[in-house]
Amino acid sequence: MSTNTVVETQYAKIEGHNIAYQDIGEGVPVFLLHGIPTNKFLWRNIIPSLSQTHRVIAPDLLNYGESDMPTDVDVSINAQCRIILKLMDALGIARAHVVAHDIGGGVAQLMAVNAPEKVSKLVLIDSVCFDSWPIPEFEPMLEPGFEESTSVEKFSGILEDFIPNGVYGDKVPVKEMIDLYITPWSNEKGKSAFFRNMRRLNKEYTQAIAGALHNLPHETLILWGDKDKFQKPKYAPMLADTIPDSSIKWIEGAAHWVTDEQPEAVSESIVAFL
Repeated sequence: MSTNTVVETQYAKIEGHNIAYQDIGEGVPVFLLHGIPTNKFLWRNIIPSLSQTHRVIAPDLLNYGESDMPTDVDVSINAQCRIILKLMDALGIARAHVVAHDIGGGVAQLMAVNAPEKVSKLVLIDSVCFDSWPIPEFEPMLEPGFEESTSVEKFSGILEDFIPNGVYGDKVPVKEMIDLYITPWSNEKGKSAFFRNMRRLNKEYTQAIAGALHNLPHETLILWGDKDKFQKPKYAPMLADTIPDSSIKWIEGAAHWVTDEQPEAVSESIVAFL
């Protein structure tokens, strides 16, 4: 499978902001939602196989990647949910499968609860849920004065050190991951955008809909790296026990960045499920 498919970035104006996205393939639409600190390139190894049978849309969330980084707007998962639903409307998509990782999984859960008619099947990959986030690794960065006293170079170094903690084993393209995921944050604008995102990491959003997940009609696949230190594996069965029509598939020998660690296993699981 080629992972070098060059897909042009397109832009849609949503709520006055440019939202970057890739759009490739034909068929039933699938939205791919990334988390923090990644961007749409999280899916670069999944898109080639998935786009053979589906229309695949991979956006950058607002304040991430190539999307706008406004200084004064809500970038919580609640706001991101609203923006992705409006992006669907802008692209003329009435209903789509939603595949989501990390905080993108929180966005996907909100979409399923708030606009169930717009979501077909749901795939939650190492997803935030209930009280599973923000992860302790991020807490020091939220201390008063940390942002102001940390240079771009030092901050980029912190993120570069963070990425390898989310992988298991040594056959993972960590340098490529750092280049793709950390570059958008590696300047003053990106650094301040990252801290704005951090300040909106709030488990109240997923806790508020925990009860509503019991009523979800969507067939749901819960994909999880069994070595994930960021989103602990104990949350996968908790999600499965809560969402009625759900099943778990473990990605064995993988941690948090499963799409980088085991792209073939992840792709095969998603394609088979959809």
